[in-house]
Amino acid sequence: MSLPASIPSPDQGVWNLGPLPLRAYALLIVAGIIIAVWWGGKRYVARGGAPGVITDIAIWAVPFGIVGARLYHVITDNQLYFGPDGAGFVAALRIWDGGLGIWGAVSFGALGAWIGARRAGILLPPVADAIAPGIAIAQALGRWGNYFNQELFGAPTTVPWALEIDPANRPSGYEEFATFHPTFLYESLWLVGLVLVVLWADKRFQLGHGRVFALYVLIYCAGRLWVELLRVDTANTILGLRVNVWTSLLVGIGALVYFVVSARLRPGRETVLTRTAEPSSPASTQVG
Repeated sequence: MSLPASIPSPDQGVWNLGPLPLRAYALLIVAGIIIAVWWGGKRYVARGGAPGVITDIAIWAVPFGIVGARLYHVITDNQLYFGPDGAGFVAALRIWDGGLGIWGAVSFGALGAWIGARRAGILLPPVADAIAPGIAIAQALGRWGNYFNQELFGAPTTVPWALEIDPANRPSGYEEFATFHPTFLYESLWLVGLVLVVLWADKRFQLGHGRVFALYVLIYCAGRLWVELLRVDTANTILGLRVNVWTSLLVGIGALVYFVVSARLRPGRETVLTRTAEPSSPASTQVG
């Protein structure tokens, strides 16, 4: 039995159940969120936190993250909606058509998590450390949405794992090429490897104070950097480099600085997860 010479793209990414369209992109994102919240909750309890806290925080973090992801995409690719041939303001709101930026999701999701953590009276860094591996798995699943949408692939290639792209989805200037680098697969596999490294490092070095999350961000940025350089889709650039390349560089450096400084200032793992430790009860006295 011979191996296929390339990876075929799906015939469709949307299935209609009567008037209700089921989109693979959306289903994968929802599945990733569920896994991230469930796993993050288990990890938080294992670190000494109360059950249900991560779910309560997710009520804030998830909507903020989705809004932030869409905003980042619309801002960094504004010409798709507001340029001379842009699709218009209404299209910018159609999140189900695809187009989410991970950096917007992380930054706005962190803001939502901060609000949720403050309302619950707990520290944010232990929450971030608990959910980091789950976020990476959610990203790994979400990247398969690009596969179903036949989008955000890399340069033309003829390697055995090349991805077949329909003519209608090939970028301008690449119409003659049939197969491209499956960057969705590269990034998804990188994220799975990232999870294994982060879990090992967390157990081996007892990481705390947000360093698990910082390590996740650092490793992801390194992978996203080379994946981004493979892509051929239209993107805005600064000094000849795609915006997401600069973002990966700057965010990755920030994560590295935080990891090093945090390890020096607050070594080990935190033992108190609440914003203020409970005062100890004074010794009781009896009056005879």
